Amino acid sequence: MSTTAPLPDHSLSIVVPMHNEMENVAPLVKRVEECLGDYPWPWELILVDDGSTDGTREAIELAVKQSNGFVRLVELARNFKQTAAMQAGIDAARADVIVTMDGDLQNDPVDIPRMVARLLNEELDLVAGWRKDRKDNMVMRKIPSQIANALIARMTGIALKDNGCSLKVFRASTLKRVRLYGEMHRFIPAWLSTVTSSKRIAQEVVTHHPRIHGVSKYGISRTFRVLLDLFFVYFFMRYRARPGHFFGGIGLSLLGAGSFILTYLSFVKFYLGEDIGTRPLLFGGFFLVIAGVQMLTTGILAEVLVRVLFESGNSKSYLARETPMPAANEGWHLPR
Repeated sequence: MSTTAPLPDHSLSIVVPMHNEMENVAPLVKRVEECLGDYPWPWELILVDDGSTDGTREAIELAVKQSNGFVRLVELARNFKQTAAMQAGIDAARADVIVTMDGDLQNDPVDIPRMVARLLNEELDLVAGWRKDRKDNMVMRKIPSQIANALIARMTGIALKDNGCSLKVFRASTLKRVRLYGEMHRFIPAWLSTVTSSKRIAQEVVTHHPRIHGVSKYGISRTFRVLLDLFFVYFFMRYRARPGHFFGGIGLSLLGAGSFILTYLSFVKFYLGEDIGTRPLLFGGFFLVIAGVQMLTTGILAEVLVRVLFESGNSKSYLARETPMPAANEGWHLPR
């Protein structure tokens, strides 16, 4: 789609989580300004220092001083990981449209105007990047990513080809209705589908470059945690309003199996007169009953309380150092 199509007035916040990316800060700011220097609407670049130990914060502070205010620093108190850093940047964003991208220069800001144009012209809430020609290792990154994308699409019903691409463009009013934590940045499209129609979610082929400086810190290697979060997303997409149906189904199955075993052993004991005290099946039956009860009680309470905690608005998944918020009409890169 042509980016020259008429667009409504809007502002743009670009959120970039960074952890130990000192060498990439200056090239990133330069590349963003090259691609958006003539952008006809105000925009800001929010760099989130996720507890870096290599001088990334100092590099961002220098970029802030040299930018006339359109570059902003959000400094986290320690390393809270990518999802929390992304949420901190989203909370700090002031614009109508929010863009998220990686700080390793593999995403290219040249794609941003085209994605924003599609978001606004097609009345979408999310345009997700698709790294069709991905410049990563086949065995360690591409194949696991393909498997993960297929699994995510099957379990969530959101058929995107690249859930792991950080370059995404959101309508701020929709994005700020959800909270991100854990490894949930991989499941933002699925998360968004709980507050908007899946028809308002689209994907766009984007440029992808090989990494030049540093090493990946936010890879897909944390497969175990990703799978746990996928299970969590599946639960809340399907059973958010009726958690008892999910845990109750498992609990009743376990209770049923345990009760059947104990009923059988009772028949053997009292009708046939056989000794059952040393039978492993007796212990198995008791354990199944206990597990069933736990699934019906502890599981429901724990999941519901965790969700309430993060949706209450009183708790955040990160701790940021206090920085002054610019006035509404300050800190923007304005059209030339």
